[in-house]
Amino acid sequence: MDRNTILDLFNQHLRIGIIEPNSQRERTDSVIRKVSLSNEPGFISYSEMNESNADKVIEEQIAYFKSLKQQFEWKVFDYDQPLDLKERLRKKGFTLEESEALMISDLTETNQLLDTQVLPEVKRLTTEQEIWDIIKLEEEVWNENYQDLGQRLVRDFNDPSAHLSLYGAYVDGKIVSAAWIYLHEGTPFASLWAGSTLAGFRKRGYYSALLAIRAREASEKGYPLLIVDASSMSKPILEKHGFHCYGYSTPCMSPKFS
Repeated sequence: MDRNTILDLFNQHLRIGIIEPNSQRERTDSVIRKVSLSNEPGFISYSEMNESNADKVIEEQIAYFKSLKQQFEWKVFDYDQPLDLKERLRKKGFTLEESEALMISDLTETNQLLDTQVLPEVKRLTTEQEIWDIIKLEEEVWNENYQDLGQRLVRDFNDPSAHLSLYGAYVDGKIVSAAWIYLHEGTPFASLWAGSTLAGFRKRGYYSALLAIRAREASEKGYPLLIVDASSMSKPILEKHGFHCYGYSTPCMSPKFS
């Protein structure tokens, strides 16, 4: 598939038409928003604005989520209009997080991931306890609290409609690397998440093996496009594995509403 076709599919399926568990999708004249039905923040995935109405639309969304007492994220892509949208959000009190590269791999073409060796230590995870093994790993690697992530993964693991699969590499009974994949039903996309590896076990091929096993699952189940929101550290690694950059996004987080 050519670049414009893939980007159009991404916008239509994962920004405009996206439906996620534990949320209510709402469409206004200007935005597509997700109202959280759990304790997670809300989300604006797509907007159609111009310089003349952008500030008004931003203020309307702030007022709406404030009425729900729900903090929300506005995900801005570098091709969104107006081009100064991030700065407008900053002036309204939003916190801009680190930009992420939109990385996509087309499995319908010759793809090295489908031929990459999957190491014997890598397996699919099938229990809730293994999810908490992942959380312990993430907390050790990043020195942050990931209990909320654990609860979300457990919730989605037990919800067949979420289409979540988790994988990990175990050495001597200890998880040393882990990642997961969501298959977005009704779309051509599967999204890849994580890939953290303990410091003492890096450069052993676990990251590549986890990419490969998830690519195989996506391909076997009829999902031709892999997508990753990549940090500046992950982007060059993914490029080596055949991913291409389709732009950048910036998570913009609203103030908290008490």
